[in-house]
Amino acid sequence: MKRNTIGKLVALTAAVSMVLAGCGSSSSTTASAATQASAEETTEAAQAATEETAEAASTETAEQTDADLSGSLSMAGSTSMEKVANALAESFMAKYPNTTVTAEFTGSSTGVEAVLAGNVDIGNSSRSLTDDEKSQGAVENIIAIDGIAVITDPANTASDLSKEDLVAIYKGEKTNWSEFGGPDEPIVVIGREAGSGTRGAFEELLEIEDQAAYASELDSTGAVIARVASTPGAIGYASLDEVDDTVKALSIDGVEANEENIKAGSYVLSRPFVMATNGEISEQSELVQGFFAYLSSEEGQEVIKGVGLILPD
Repeated sequence: MKRNTIGKLVALTAAVSMVLAGCGSSSSTTASAATQASAEETTEAAQAATEETAEAASTETAEQTDADLSGSLSMAGSTSMEKVANALAESFMAKYPNTTVTAEFTGSSTGVEAVLAGNVDIGNSSRSLTDDEKSQGAVENIIAIDGIAVITDPANTASDLSKEDLVAIYKGEKTNWSEFGGPDEPIVVIGREAGSGTRGAFEELLEIEDQAAYASELDSTGAVIARVASTPGAIGYASLDEVDDTVKALSIDGVEANEENIKAGSYVLSRPFVMATNGEISEQSELVQGFFAYLSSEEGQEVIKGVGLILPD
């Protein structure tokens, strides 16, 4: 009887030991899984925190860079570039409130001379730079392409001229609109002053440098448009983005002056808008470099397109 009791106690003790051993193993496995999950969560949290910190640091750096960009930047030159220069200056100063951008509109040649003399940071030119200007250190930074529109007073019934017609008119060889489908009245030839980028580009494209017979030479794009609009029989030329409904734009060789035709190269009268620097952009001040970086940014490009200009390829 005692043996059976002892045997039962031994068996019971072994069974209890096995159960306890099993419970211990389960607890250990559960604890291990919990530890691993906790470690993974900690790793993910740390990674997320690191990414958040990096993003915050990047944002702070960008904001700090914006805040650090300060000082005054000066431009001078082409009157045809007045609209785009002012628009870019205003948007740049809004983005970088510690900066001041000033612009004077004195003509392309004068602007290039000013930047070469160190009187301004940027010389605006509505024509390609000459070999002489480049040899002196001027660098041609093309920011946009502009078309030159040929305009008449709105009552003129002529609508199209060939390139040869235009040459003959500006050289004084053709003098009455009746020869071109217009009224029987004298052609009044209006142009820009010597040194104007628009005049230089127009005459160069038509190959009539120093041959034009102007009735009036005016010192700004706005003045040309106003004179043509108010003068019966007048013809003039102006930057395409400046032309409004007070004048009539003629087609040349049957091709209208518009962005599509200028990009396609089918409209003959187009020219670059240049922001010239004395030396490469990389050699300029931090502010000037920042300004050109803004010009090439999506925001800057939208400003340029917003005033009716064409972005260079």
